[in-house]
Amino acid sequence: MSVHFEERSGVVPCKTPWGSWYQTMEEVSIEVNVPPGTSAKEVKCELGSRRVELVVRGQQVFKGKLFGTTVEDEATWTLEDKCLIRIVLMKANREAGNCWGSLLDGQYSADPWVQDQMQRKLTLERFQRENPGFDFSGAEISGNFAGGGPDFSNLQR
Repeated sequence: MSVHFEERSGVVPCKTPWGSWYQTMEEVSIEVNVPPGTSAKEVKCELGSRRVELVVRGQQVFKGKLFGTTVEDEATWTLEDKCLIRIVLMKANREAGNCWGSLLDGQYSADPWVQDQMQRKLTLERFQRENPGFDFSGAEISGNFAGGGPDFSNLQR
């Protein structure tokens, strides 16, 4: 069984007051630190294709319109070790050029350096998918990688 690209090369997290979020070409993952001993009964998590809301122990952690569209029936959340909530959202647009600039519209934005690193990561992930025999997990790229990087599809093989 081969290891996924993001597991070999790590993630580029965007830190927030409650934890962090990060993305791959297919998913947006949200990790929320909650008080130790939190039970699932104390968590209210509503996941829609364009909206998300998380309330823990009666306190709203976040609520709003997502930066991009997700596949609603493929969204999940879990409570791990009674201290971490992990939310996984499947992107509707799974292209390398679909790099979210923030988790919610106008909230939890990636700073320019983190945004740059996220886009580089998605571009390398795209290269890995297009060239499955090569390992791009430790590669460095420079130049024009915004919007998913250069398009090599018209080159002759």
